[in-house]
This record gives sequence, structure tokens and C-alpha cells, in this order.
Amino acid sequence: MPFPFETIIPFAIISGMFTVTGFGIHYAQHKRNENKSVRYSMDDWDRKMMQRDKQLTGTPRGQADGPIAPEEFKVNSVWEVHHSFRNDFL
Repeated sequence: MPFPFETIIPFAIISGMFTVTGFGIHYAQHKRNENKSVRYSMDDWDRKMMQRDKQLTGTPRGQADGPIAPEEFKVNSVWEVHHSFRNDFL
């Protein structure tokens, strides 16, 4: 049974696009996570630690090893202010 050589070019294009897309997603995730691997199956403890790291260093993946927190940590709160819709209309 002869091999249909006219299918090689479309197959190569499709395979190349899947490869480029996969490497592009991997690169974007890697850069978004500060050149560290992507975190999977995070629990509440991991999320709290990422929130703490963001307060200390300014980035969720950054870590600080100093025993004393920076000065801006005193006023940097995790509490988010939510505005009430009721007050907007009164």
C-alpha cells in the first residue's frame, strides 16, 4: 500500500503548531511564576503562605528570610475593603 506523501506537509504544520503552542504555554506559566515550576493541588495553608509572601516581598512566589518584617508590613493588611451597593444609591 503506497504512502500518501501529500499528507506530510499538513501533518507537519499541525504537529508544529501543537508543539509551538505547548512550549508557549509552558514558557508563559514559567515566567508568571518567577521562573519556578507551577504549583498544583494547593491547600489553604499554601494559599495563606503565598498571601504572606506577597505581603512581605511584593510577589506571591518570593520569599524573605529576614527575622524582622519590613516596616510596610505593619500597615499592609490582608483585609480587603468591600463597598456596599446600598451606600452607593443613598
